[in-house]
Amino acid sequence: MSTLAERLGAFAVEHDYDRLPDEVRASVCQRALDTLGIAVAATRLDTSAAVRDYAVAQGGRAEAHAVGVAEPLPAELAALVNGTLAHSLDYDDTHLPSVLHPSATVVPAALAVGEATGRDGREVIAAIAVGLEICVRLGMAGYDEAERNNTYFDRGQHATSICGTIGGAAAAARLLGLSAEGVTHAIGLAVSMAGGVIEANRTGGTVKRIHCGWAAHAAVSAARLAQHGITGPPTVLEGRFGFFRAYLDGHYDAKAIVAGLGERWEVPKIFFKPYPANHFTHAGIDAGLALRERGVSLDDVAELELGVAEPTVRTIGEPIDAKRAPKTGYQAQFSGPYTVVAAMLGGGGLGLGLGDFTDELATDGERRRHMAKVSVAGRAECSEIFPHQFPAVLTVRLNDGSELEEAVMSNRGGPERPLSDRELELKFADNAGRLLGESKLRQVQENVLSLERQDAIEPTISLMTRLEEG
Repeated sequence: MSTLAERLGAFAVEHDYDRLPDEVRASVCQRALDTLGIAVAATRLDTSAAVRDYAVAQGGRAEAHAVGVAEPLPAELAALVNGTLAHSLDYDDTHLPSVLHPSATVVPAALAVGEATGRDGREVIAAIAVGLEICVRLGMAGYDEAERNNTYFDRGQHATSICGTIGGAAAAARLLGLSAEGVTHAIGLAVSMAGGVIEANRTGGTVKRIHCGWAAHAAVSAARLAQHGITGPPTVLEGRFGFFRAYLDGHYDAKAIVAGLGERWEVPKIFFKPYPANHFTHAGIDAGLALRERGVSLDDVAELELGVAEPTVRTIGEPIDAKRAPKTGYQAQFSGPYTVVAAMLGGGGLGLGLGDFTDELATDGERRRHMAKVSVAGRAECSEIFPHQFPAVLTVRLNDGSELEEAVMSNRGGPERPLSDRELELKFADNAGRLLGESKLRQVQENVLSLERQDAIEPTISLMTRLEEG
């Protein structure tokens, strides 16, 4: 019998572009565009500048382009930069119920190797597709149905970067032309390189921003080491001292990895984010926007309770004093009180945009006065749905003693409430337009959405290396 890694290795090489369902091909192109738009928008962050400077200082062979870096870098370092940027705004897509963000690692790893090896768009699409599928299925293996929770997350592990390293390695290995055995070795190496701890979600620090970048870097490194003959254990996933024993105490769902592999695809089910904030806050944002549409003013509000699934309280509601007084725009992205208040005040983009999460707004005295009214609590009907959705019920007590309630039980951007093609294009334009300019913006969008017709990806990626505020 084949091991789990061997089955994933075979899947990765067997499913070329022609074997992909149409909806998977289209989804991959949309995710590549979404990822690149977010990366462009993130170039202005101090952390982005730090990672770019780090990558450039390493030197090495010019192989692949990174967003905002004029000269090509080694593929590993291009993946590091692009993966960091893609995850830095908490605007990247999410798979449920695995609760991980697959594209921010897999897409940068595949683009870097695809450019370095001169692969065409069809080959890059196939690599991204199998990488995303492997990533989310490994994430699903850690989903505890009885507890309705992701075990990785409960243990403080960032499944996004952990599973993303492995999925990204499979994508990179495929683009390097490795056999099924070679991809299996790349997976075996990637397991030893995968990591990520999410304490920064709770108490601050910017390290989480580099998680997907470092995962993409590790993914490319694992694939290249496999190409040069370094091998991994075939039982790296299910073995006595393997991945699932190390990360999940040996408790995992093997069927989630292999059932329907290559026949039933998870890729089109991945949620796009309409708002640049932790996904646990999104239904609360929708509820706040709905209350605003109903004419509710925060000045008329005495108290607000944001009811959410119990496991999400610790991320967006604890410690409550810190969540009511974020010190930076980045911390505001993980604050239930801030996101509800921002929604009720009205925002940009598709409801709230990047301009709603600045350091100035996070520390604004008027917003903090309203945030002090907001509590965050677990709510049974939300916990019953989580993590297939991240629902919220916003209960408002007005100054006159009356109460209003707004319930949002499914997330915008997922299969039940998908973003339209036009909305995804608007998101890309909002993220990248000010730095690319109209001509480049249109060209990148057209090229990525028709990636299967591109003979090489370098001309498209290179359009995003020199950015100007416009």
